[in-house]
Amino acid sequence: MTAIIRVTPNAGDISHGPIASAKVLQGKPNSTTAHQFTNSQNNFHCGVWSSDAGKWTLNYTEDEFCYIIDGEAIITDQNGVGEKLTKGDAFVVPAGFSGTWETINSVQKFYAIYEKAE
Repeated sequence: MTAIIRVTPNAGDISHGPIASAKVLQGKPNSTTAHQFTNSQNNFHCGVWSSDAGKWTLNYTEDEFCYIIDGEAIITDQNGVGEKLTKGDAFVVPAGFSGTWETINSVQKFYAIYEKAE
């Protein structure tokens, strides 16, 4: 039996970089991903993600569960309906969602992503 895998900030395979410039609507946001698990089918992933201030477009092909550890963000759908998310908020972004993500100052979240197997 395999041991459990704890998901914690600043552990795992850590990568840093800017949000893709083609997606950016405001600011020059950078993100950090502390990727900590991928299953054997390569369609489930989890870890900790953070970014600094900025706004960019989203187009989800995957389902993602998130839990805000710190900071705040606003997710707005393609119809202009926004949701402010702050520390302690848990939510799901379903596959097919299109809209924007805006980080206010900074944000950090746990993420768990499921992508339909191809």
